[in-house]
Amino acid sequence: MKPQLLALVAAAAWGIGGYFEKKGLQMGNLSAPMGITLRTAVALAILGAVSFPQWKTLPQAGTKPLMMMVLGGGVLAGVVGMLCFYAALKGAPLGRVMPIAFTSPLFGVLMGVWLGGETLGAREIVGMLLTTGGIVLLTVK
Repeated sequence: MKPQLLALVAAAAWGIGGYFEKKGLQMGNLSAPMGITLRTAVALAILGAVSFPQWKTLPQAGTKPLMMMVLGGGVLAGVVGMLCFYAALKGAPLGRVMPIAFTSPLFGVLMGVWLGGETLGAREIVGMLLTTGGIVLLTVK
């Protein structure tokens, strides 16, 4: 499958999933940490089974790459990001939370430039400005 199509499916899954997560939090009067725990437990079970054949590659990956995954994906994105996202979902309409929360690609691009040696062209800069402008338009009253 083409990367662009996979990215679109990911966006749809996250957007549609966000709707159900918000409804579940509201209907069950669940806290943000409890919602994340449920989400993560289900994801862990499914992903653990799907990735089982690749578990043998962990020892050969090395300590630094694993720490980057644990700290970046587990702690920063998985805990800090999700706690803030769920608290925002519980406290505000989807139309205000989702556009702001999904500015994450902008931060990823900036990290790629700052730490990863990637470059930005005029096209990327204009796209980022348009994206930011659209988010401001959608979320500011």
